[in-house]
Amino acid sequence: MIRRIYPSDQIENYLLIDVIAVVFLFYHMTTEPSPIGIIGNLLLFALFLTAFYISLWYRDWRLLVSSLLGCAILTLFGIFVNKWLILYGFIIADLLGRANSKAHIAVGMAGIIAMFLIVNEYNGKQLFSFEKAVYLPTLSVQLLIPIVIYIRGKSKRLQSELNAANEKIARYIQEEERHRIARDLHDTLGQTLIMIKLKSELTIRLMEKDTGQAKQELTDILTTSRAALKQVRELVDSMKYVSLEEEINYAKHALQTAKIELTVKELASMPPLTRIAETMVALSIREAVTNTMKHSQANHCTITTNYQAGMYTIQVTDDGVGFTQATNGNGMQSIKERMQFLQGKAEIKAVPDSGVTVILTVPIQEERKEGI
Repeated sequence: MIRRIYPSDQIENYLLIDVIAVVFLFYHMTTEPSPIGIIGNLLLFALFLTAFYISLWYRDWRLLVSSLLGCAILTLFGIFVNKWLILYGFIIADLLGRANSKAHIAVGMAGIIAMFLIVNEYNGKQLFSFEKAVYLPTLSVQLLIPIVIYIRGKSKRLQSELNAANEKIARYIQEEERHRIARDLHDTLGQTLIMIKLKSELTIRLMEKDTGQAKQELTDILTTSRAALKQVRELVDSMKYVSLEEEINYAKHALQTAKIELTVKELASMPPLTRIAETMVALSIREAVTNTMKHSQANHCTITTNYQAGMYTIQVTDDGVGFTQATNGNGMQSIKERMQFLQGKAEIKAVPDSGVTVILTVPIQEERKEGI
């Protein structure tokens, strides 16, 4: 219920202070003699409460207008009731500090200064005398309160925005991690599952013709299945390091299973790559080889590596059926994403009935020479 009367975001810090200040002001309004009488005092007090209540709920020009109105009423209190009542200006100062605009705060602070100067002038310029020295520090405090409240509020808003940004980053990282695991599962298990499929088909054909060879193929399927389970465990835990040399040897074995001959051409020795970069390149080659096994209907595949002018280039070419335009499937997209991560690029060239060429280009920079 109270949240409908008083702003919920201010209950913890301001409610008690505001209640105490309003009660004390009301007490002075009903006990202090004045030329306008108690009815006039109460009417001014009611008007002050109205301005106070408006200031509670708004942060725009209405807060400024109600703050200036509050200063005007306190000025009347200081003239007709008791000059000490302008000390309640801290109520206005506190509300003023919650304004959204610095300009509104500045104008409101000018209103507080005007309130002190007018009451000082009316009382024969005695407020800032040595005997009344309390007024000067009080004015200073009332001018500092809006600044402190504004800075504190801005700090809270910035912290809130920072927390929201951190939450978004955390969600983004989780989403990227899910994509990474999905991509790596696709790339790593793709070849293995295709090998199992091909060996299973071969085993079916050999069951009646060559039982011994069929048993050997079943043994290979079991071994490959165990390797697949191991890959799943490793990939779920984290991205493992994949050696480029081992990946090319694995690709040769996989392609042989699919009756595709592999030729490896090393036009230059492999430059120093970080473990991450080598893993990215190896997984990209794996994806390209997997696509060759699945779609190319090729008889021959060539992997050519070269290092020249600070650029390491890997080219995977097959002599299969090709396709009319580059695909944007999950596999080819993951290759492009990996190369972008390494600040390199991936090109896919295809000609119908003439095969497909995947070209990976990785820049080799000085900072990449240290292994990770």
